[in-house]
Amino acid sequence: MSPLLILTVFLIYTAVLFTVTWITARKADSQSFFIGNKISPWFVVAYGMIGASLSGVTFMSVPGWVKETQFSYMVVVLGYLLGYLVIALVLLPLYYRLKLTSIYSYLDQRFGFWSYKTGAGFFILSRTLGASLRMFLVISVLQTFVFDAWNVPFWVNVLVFIVLIILYTFRGGIRTIIWTDTLQTTFMLLAVVLSVIYISRDLHISISGLIATVRASHDSKMFITDWHHPRFFVKQFFSGMFITIVMTGLDQEMMQKNLSCKNLKEAQKNMFTFSGILVFVNLLFLFLGALLLIYAAQKGVVAKSTDEIFPTVALKYLSPMAGLVFLIGLISAAFPSADGALTSLTTSVSIDFLGLDKRQGMTEKMRTRTRYLVHISIAIIFFISILIFSKLNDRAVIDKLFTIAGYTYGPLLGLYSFGLFTKRIAKDNLTPFIAIISPLACFFLSKYSAVLFNGYKFGFELLLLNGFLTFAGLFVFSHKPEKRS
Repeated sequence: MSPLLILTVFLIYTAVLFTVTWITARKADSQSFFIGNKISPWFVVAYGMIGASLSGVTFMSVPGWVKETQFSYMVVVLGYLLGYLVIALVLLPLYYRLKLTSIYSYLDQRFGFWSYKTGAGFFILSRTLGASLRMFLVISVLQTFVFDAWNVPFWVNVLVFIVLIILYTFRGGIRTIIWTDTLQTTFMLLAVVLSVIYISRDLHISISGLIATVRASHDSKMFITDWHHPRFFVKQFFSGMFITIVMTGLDQEMMQKNLSCKNLKEAQKNMFTFSGILVFVNLLFLFLGALLLIYAAQKGVVAKSTDEIFPTVALKYLSPMAGLVFLIGLISAAFPSADGALTSLTTSVSIDFLGLDKRQGMTEKMRTRTRYLVHISIAIIFFISILIFSKLNDRAVIDKLFTIAGYTYGPLLGLYSFGLFTKRIAKDNLTPFIAIISPLACFFLSKYSAVLFNGYKFGFELLLLNGFLTFAGLFVFSHKPEKRS
């Protein structure tokens, strides 16, 4: 495919998104931006959340990751189901009962000021790094296959992408994203299905034949039984469960969409429906990854990294139509990870740190102006973060993403677990120190785990250890609630 054709497709797709934005953002106010006026249909939220959960990382990194990890990621996905059950039955009822706009307001009510700011701060750090990684992956493909051909610098590519995200989330916020995510999910899933079909035709093997080939290959290995291994299946399953709890249930971006539903019952229906579909969709991505490896082996495809296997095959070896399908899917996967992050971070900073929902005397115009400034500031941080990641790209992005989550979401897991499952009163002013010391201790233990624990190496379960250390620290510096006389 020519760079001009790729750019044209990108611009047409973006124009469609802006049309949806124009329709949904009319007469939008702060409540529309933050919680969609609580009128979002649950089935629309459920379907759109598939695209938001998968993003460009799943679309590109998971298929390529099969080369290194086989189907072991599927055990993590099975753990997701248990995590979503906890979210639907424990966290969502809490959020709806307290009528939260920012889910971190719970920490203020349960612990106090410093715990509240610590939780919100760790979310901002986590989501900024995670979203930047997701955007970097997609932007780097556009750079390789479009902008490098025209000698356009990488930073210009990043700037254009960020500006587009700002423009179409500026007014409508979550009310817009609910509907644009639906559009994006449709194109992304369609791209995966069509990519499987195109590979089948090019290899002259039927779909059933491909399934049999994948099942017989080494790449389809799902369960690793060596407990020393970082991807030991028990660790993978429980890591998946807690990754879901923190990266969905304790994440403002994902919960903001659930809180835009009319009531708790509809939000729970959304969560149950979404989680079931997500398992099948992830299996489909892994199947595509195995097919890409089979195709690459037969055709002699050479890619610079595992993340580039899919784009290399689609844009250089398959038919132009297959490349077009891939491109549309990639763009569809890119926008949900960027728009939702920008909106949720704007919400968290506006509510958790600037208190826009509590300030008396502020007019709607003043609130909107402040929100715009926050929105642009976060976009600038994204821009800088992506440029930094471009210098550090040495592993599959999804591997980096979960590693970062282990360090940054761990304190949130510990805070919420302590708050929900104990009645003890923690020393609020010590929470920031505990939340910083726990990840540092995890880093040390992970680095020297093979020496300290007889060859044992930490994988994604580092998140659990981080949460436990935070929980333990809060417990040590806490006391029982005073009995009422």
